[in-house]
Amino acid sequence: MTDLSRLCEVAGHNVSRETEQRLRRLVELVEKWTQRINLISPASRPAIWDRHVLDSAQLYPLAPRGWQHWADLGSGGGFPGLIVATLAFADRPDTQVTLVESDQRKAAFLRSAASTLGLQVQVLASRIEGLPPLGADVVSARALAPLPALLGYCARHLAPGGIALLPKGQRADEEIAAARKLWHFDLTLHPGLIDPAARLIQIESLRRA
Repeated sequence: MTDLSRLCEVAGHNVSRETEQRLRRLVELVEKWTQRINLISPASRPAIWDRHVLDSAQLYPLAPRGWQHWADLGSGGGFPGLIVATLAFADRPDTQVTLVESDQRKAAFLRSAASTLGLQVQVLASRIEGLPPLGADVVSARALAPLPALLGYCARHLAPGGIALLPKGQRADEEIAAARKLWHFDLTLHPGLIDPAARLIQIESLRRA
């Protein structure tokens, strides 16, 4: 299977060669900036396409068809936020993607990368809890916080009827059990397509217990 066909499979739709090349350019930018600031771990750099690009792209088809605003919290090196924005650029150009990153250097990278790739994204260099509610249809966060705290961020920034898409690792069940002590929510678990040990947590109807 080629990289493009694998990308199409993970992203849930036919991805153009142009979109793949835009993602390749993003990888180059991440690798360049990582020499100066810690965007991704050194251990993950040799497998950046699988560990970061495809791992982010697998969230895209889980979003509801009618979404208009996607907010990615703690965007860091742009995963999954810039991946979502790149896929949406060709697939859903009328949508908005907001990236929230409190680290000023990482926020500068996000702005630079978005400009280089020609993506219309909003980058907010602020702490998540200090922002006015974003009212997003989809909220994502990758490797940001344990689920009980993470759901507090999601609840603040989700629109009514919105969903949260949250990749988690081997401790997903433990985090879900802890979160249920503080929150009520409808849960859908999706298997990770890249890491068999991962779980993709889909949260709906989120409210405090």
